[in-house]
Amino acid sequence: MAKGDRNREQLRQQRIEAEAAESKGSRNRLLLAYGAGAAVVIAIAVVVVVLVSSGGSSGGANVPSDRLDEGGAHINLNTSYGSTNGVHPDERAGIKPAPAQATDLAAAAKQAGCQLKLHLRDEGHEHIPPGSPPPHYETNPPTSGPHVEPPFQQADGAYSETPAEIDYVHSLEHGRLEIQYSSQLPETAQLELKGLYDTMYGASLLFPNDKMPYQVAATTWTNMLVCPQYKGTKTLEAIRAFGKETWGKYGGEPVYAFKFTGPTPAEPAES
Repeated sequence: MAKGDRNREQLRQQRIEAEAAESKGSRNRLLLAYGAGAAVVIAIAVVVVVLVSSGGSSGGANVPSDRLDEGGAHINLNTSYGSTNGVHPDERAGIKPAPAQATDLAAAAKQAGCQLKLHLRDEGHEHIPPGSPPPHYETNPPTSGPHVEPPFQQADGAYSETPAEIDYVHSLEHGRLEIQYSSQLPETAQLELKGLYDTMYGASLLFPNDKMPYQVAATTWTNMLVCPQYKGTKTLEAIRAFGKETWGKYGGEPVYAFKFTGPTPAEPAES
């Protein structure tokens, strides 16, 4: 082969090798780009999953209040029948109460050292706008009187905070039973009350109330059972008897006007 031909052949080989090297580099850059893109997509997906599972913020602060119930609070999520009004649910697992023994309300109240006040004066049924300052109620906790307009009546459920008075008074008007307790009660006592509530949660509410001068109280419209001291099973028996006697019978508005599920104070679940 002539010298000129050898030079041309050498240049051709060099060009082929250079093109091959450049092609390999392009493929490597493309693979790196694909890999980086996939990593970004995965990272975005992880962020989306975290946000969805946490409600968009730590502690679920931006979750609509009517979606907070996970079952343990038994909150009625249908806003046509009331509102949580931003009050957080009590999802703690309650302590199962002992089987019912007492059946007579007056006797049960006396044994528990509670005061039973029935057929109190009806303080009126006036509707007032949400956020209004509470009127002067003649009883503490209140058992009747002006209350928030629909649909802001406090929804059935167990709450870890105290609802506004005008909100839960409206609930009483619809025959609801409300169990209230001092937040200073020991945790075990609170869980015993939660366990009792779990047996009769239909059309009932449970929440702490540090405005009242009692450790425990149960109310229906114009009726109250107030207990200066919590005495365990005796107090639970008195509340259960009070619910059987007064739930759904007072307030002037039918208890079934707002649908609910589960056992009721009139027919609680067997403990």
